[in-house]
Amino acid sequence: MTRLPQHMRRMARFGLGLVLVGGLAACTATYRNHGYVPSEDDLAEVVVGVDTRDSVAESVGTPSSAGILNNGGYYYVRSRVRHQGLREPQVISRELVAISFSSTGVVENIERFDLEDGRPVRISRRVTESSVSNDGFLRQLLGNLGNFNPGQFLE
Repeated sequence: MTRLPQHMRRMARFGLGLVLVGGLAACTATYRNHGYVPSEDDLAEVVVGVDTRDSVAESVGTPSSAGILNNGGYYYVRSRVRHQGLREPQVISRELVAISFSSTGVVENIERFDLEDGRPVRISRRVTESSVSNDGFLRQLLGNLGNFNPGQFLE
């Protein structure tokens, strides 16, 4: 039985080491931050019963989402998600600041919620069915051959 030359063994070890390091790097967790929530100092500037929608947007910033109706509140949402290898992404933290307004547009209440305070909301995916079929180009071309009437062009 012949042994591999010295340089081939070194290259094999290097390749094995590279594969091991790559495998370990693939399992490293990465974190993504989404959204914006104002700091406690910014929220301290908002006075309940005095500030309005415009003054809140000016001092704290515009919200990431707002209520559906004109009198709806401002909702600032921030979440941190961990992605690790092939596992499903996991929400590590979620924070929500809700500022509600009266019918006259004056701040009524400021509330802060964490992930522990909330209930998971299942997002339903509603898809509208379309009448478009997913046929390839040749199928569409050959499918139209029966619909062609050369007599239409002679008239």
